[in-house]
Amino acid sequence: MRPVERGEILGLADYEQIRERFRRRIIELKNLRRVAVGPNLTVLFENRDTAMYQVQEMLRTERITKEKAILHEIETYNAFVPKQHELCATAMIEYPDAAERDEMLVRLAGVEKNFYVEVAGAKAYAVSDPRGVAGDRTTAVHYLAFQVGDELTERLRQAASIYVGVDHAAYDHRAKLEGAALASLQEDLAEPDV
Repeated sequence: MRPVERGEILGLADYEQIRERFRRRIIELKNLRRVAVGPNLTVLFENRDTAMYQVQEMLRTERITKEKAILHEIETYNAFVPKQHELCATAMIEYPDAAERDEMLVRLAGVEKNFYVEVAGAKAYAVSDPRGVAGDRTTAVHYLAFQVGDELTERLRQAASIYVGVDHAAYDHRAKLEGAALASLQEDLAEPDV
């Protein structure tokens, strides 16, 4: 999948003109690509469009206009754009009660190594961005890249369903992706890298 390029990023005034329409489209896309994995974890599969939206929103929110800062945002969010034979996702650990959340982030230490996608019994575990992860606890948000390789990519392209899950001693759940959500991921895998 092609990364977001500088020439595609709109200036603040131009972005305001299209923001509401773009925002609605991305919210629909994110709703399609978001899956609850058990009661306290949500996984959002990212792609080029979600990354471009994040760049535009960061520029808007922070009123960023300096070229170096714009390029930094593009570089940061391009990490969410899947490469060939890869799926990217953001995993969010969600416990509404602050005390329970704090306790679970300690109990879930190391969970970043336990996220996977599974198709036809074959699992691909994610590589997680290690920023913010301490040895005695984990963070509430994880940025994941599932390296699925040639064989699993082909299985995913033809699958009627896949699973996304986590197999940690303190949290062991998986969720099935099918229909439009699966079709969206299959489109990602069909896009060539440029």
